[in-house]
Amino acid sequence: MKTKTRFAPSPTGHLHIGGARTAIFNWLFSRKNKGDFFLRIENTDRERSSEEMVQSIVDGLKWLGLNWDNDIYYQSEHRNEYVAACYELVKRGHAYFCYCSEEELEMKRKEAEQKRIPYKYDRKCLYLSEEEKLKYEREGRGRTIRFKVPDGETVFFDVVHGEIRFKNSEIDDFIILRSDNTPVYNMAVVVDDHNMEITHVIRGDDHISNTPKQILIYQAFGWDIPVFAHVPLILGPDRKRLSKRHGATAVLEYRDKGFLPEAMFNYLCFLGWSPGDNREIMSIEELIDAFDITKIQKKSAIFDQAKLEWMNSEYIRRKENVELLKLVKPFVEKHGYKFEDDTYLLKVITLMKDRVKVLEDFVTFGKYFFEDPVDYDREGIEKYWKDKTSEILSEFVSRIEKIEDYTAPVIERELRSFADEKNIKAGDLIHPIRLAITGMRISPGLFEVMEVLGKETTIRRIKNALDRISVKN
Repeated sequence: MKTKTRFAPSPTGHLHIGGARTAIFNWLFSRKNKGDFFLRIENTDRERSSEEMVQSIVDGLKWLGLNWDNDIYYQSEHRNEYVAACYELVKRGHAYFCYCSEEELEMKRKEAEQKRIPYKYDRKCLYLSEEEKLKYEREGRGRTIRFKVPDGETVFFDVVHGEIRFKNSEIDDFIILRSDNTPVYNMAVVVDDHNMEITHVIRGDDHISNTPKQILIYQAFGWDIPVFAHVPLILGPDRKRLSKRHGATAVLEYRDKGFLPEAMFNYLCFLGWSPGDNREIMSIEELIDAFDITKIQKKSAIFDQAKLEWMNSEYIRRKENVELLKLVKPFVEKHGYKFEDDTYLLKVITLMKDRVKVLEDFVTFGKYFFEDPVDYDREGIEKYWKDKTSEILSEFVSRIEKIEDYTAPVIERELRSFADEKNIKAGDLIHPIRLAITGMRISPGLFEVMEVLGKETTIRRIKNALDRISVKN
């Protein structure tokens, strides 16, 4: 049988890290086994679902490089199939109509709570006579359809967790069709997975409790049951479920911060799975080839922002400058910086690519490439701006003005020669000049930065610093 998996998000929110990891595992498994991967939008919750969220999910998956087979499957287009399936279960004796109102059920829940016993529906409506049913119908009572849970045990083998057992006596006669004729999750998902011929259900282990109910529905219809693999949750560094307090959790937030999709894909693969060797940076093809569903770990994965940033920086370093240009340019332009051609920005990328973690860093930490510094690092001033620094720099500006071949090697030669003439250390010039032209204590090689900025800009900035810093001192 051809392998078929699906990713089935609810469009009530953006695509988050956990969902993206689940989608990746499904995609890798299908591609590894030459199977199909489907995208199913579970939008039966009409009040909370939105087209905006659907588009956000689709954009997030596409950004990660995930493609799916066939058109997107929307649950909202299959409502009649779910309703018909629910009535078919009533016909087969596996489900029954329930006329209990919310008020009645709430009262029974409170009674159970007072008695300190778990609440479980008492099957009152299962034993209604035909006359009682007819009476309720005439009264116009709303009705739901409940699944009749059989006696015994529900046992299934989970690829990640092994054999899992549930006592049916602990499973309530759960509702499969609400009074407004909308199906509940467990009913709709079984009908969908059967109709889509899904062979493997790979999802978060918060769905383990849903699995016995779904298996009972499969059995009631006599349908083939897919293989289940429940993957561990993703936790924050504090070992609590990943949430906003840990930073960005929506995938597109990472895109907007300048993470590369290849890096994010690669990193998410390692949250709960590994190839079993020391490899960390792996191509899509290598990940497909190495992916083994049986190697998914049982314990929860810890989301490590620092590790993700390291991996992203590795991907940035390995890219050609011309390719990086296309990625960096939108971030630069977002801050209002424009250039007549790309030559200058390519030079900036060359100097900065080994120093950044995300694309936004090209602007955040390289702002001085795009505008004159307004402020100067206070610690740098105290450490490097000495009594005679202004006087020495003023003299060196005159030396810079005379340089014709304004390149890094020539600039360095002139600076060191000037330092020797003044009987000072080269660092006594290098550090204050860096501070003057960047406003910072740290940057790529000073001489390379001076070359990229150009003679005119370098001189202007040194003179500005002489005016501003000397006043502050």
